[in-house]
Amino acid sequence: MVQIPTSPAPSPPAPSSSAPSCPAPRGVPTSADVARLAGVSRATVSYVLNNTRAVRISEPTRRRVHEAARELGYVPHAGARSLRAGHSRMVLMPAPAVPVGPLYWQFLNDLQWALSRLDYTVVQYGTPGLRGDEAARAWAELRPVAVLAPGSGLGPEAVAVLKHAGARAVVTLGPESVEGAHALLMDHRAVGHCAGAHLYDRGRRRIGVVVPEERGLEAFSAPRLDGVRRALRDTDATVTPLPLAYSEQDAARLAARWRGLALDAVFAYNDEYAMLLMRALQDEGIGVPGETAVIGADDLMLGRLLRPRLSTVRIELPSGRDLAELVDRAVRDPGAPPGTHPVLGATVIHRESS
Repeated sequence: MVQIPTSPAPSPPAPSSSAPSCPAPRGVPTSADVARLAGVSRATVSYVLNNTRAVRISEPTRRRVHEAARELGYVPHAGARSLRAGHSRMVLMPAPAVPVGPLYWQFLNDLQWALSRLDYTVVQYGTPGLRGDEAARAWAELRPVAVLAPGSGLGPEAVAVLKHAGARAVVTLGPESVEGAHALLMDHRAVGHCAGAHLYDRGRRRIGVVVPEERGLEAFSAPRLDGVRRALRDTDATVTPLPLAYSEQDAARLAARWRGLALDAVFAYNDEYAMLLMRALQDEGIGVPGETAVIGADDLMLGRLLRPRLSTVRIELPSGRDLAELVDRAVRDPGAPPGTHPVLGATVIHRESS
């Protein structure tokens, strides 16, 4: 048997003095680091950065804590804060599944600002293709403290799913209330009623109503059409639904057969459809308001810049501040019975197009 001699393992080469040095990775800053730099306790750091209202902290101390946090790049851990509080500060809003206009986005911006002042964070969550209980389960996975659900589609079971997952408040924005949820009732029939009554008062008797062909808008367009019909019930006026896609080509096709329809007025669903159709009517040589009066809805600034200036129905939504305060009250008192609040107002703004 031949024995193979072994040799000691070679020593690793000594590091070269010319090799670049890598700085040690910095640790994630903690509230203890902020407390040391600011010269305060960790509890004070928590009170200041979590905006705790129950404890009075002097303004100089607050400034020191915020300056120390900025210097260290420290931000509070949302998950840890949620564990301490027993709930998150997240308010979830499902992303709209249908096209929405500037009025809605302004409302959403106001709401986000107002909720942030109350130390909530608004998260828009897209769940394409999901509705009802299935959508509610997807939202519940994020453990929001409150859910604001625009439109319809939620039922009592979906509300129960959200509450079992820790949501202290569920608020629906739509035409009907839902058992277990606070309801902000938005009855779009009022918009159509205002438009129809206005056109009738202006002497118009053959009134068309644009019904958008875009999927999902029927939740708004159907009640507006019904509102026009209610306004003109038991009168000598007629109402003609006008399906219209939001495209120049479709508007031009409708304008080309306009005189055959023998209409003398149109409520065009909203200002965007009104501007689209009014341009097509004018291109066809149809005078506005001489041959056809036109009215929209939403009171967009662009409608005031047209010639003739566009008549419209101004829609009054709840202020972001009022809705934020409703959410906050519901979160702080989850046992309070849900309320129902009619919130959509409508007023005609008469301009030159009608």
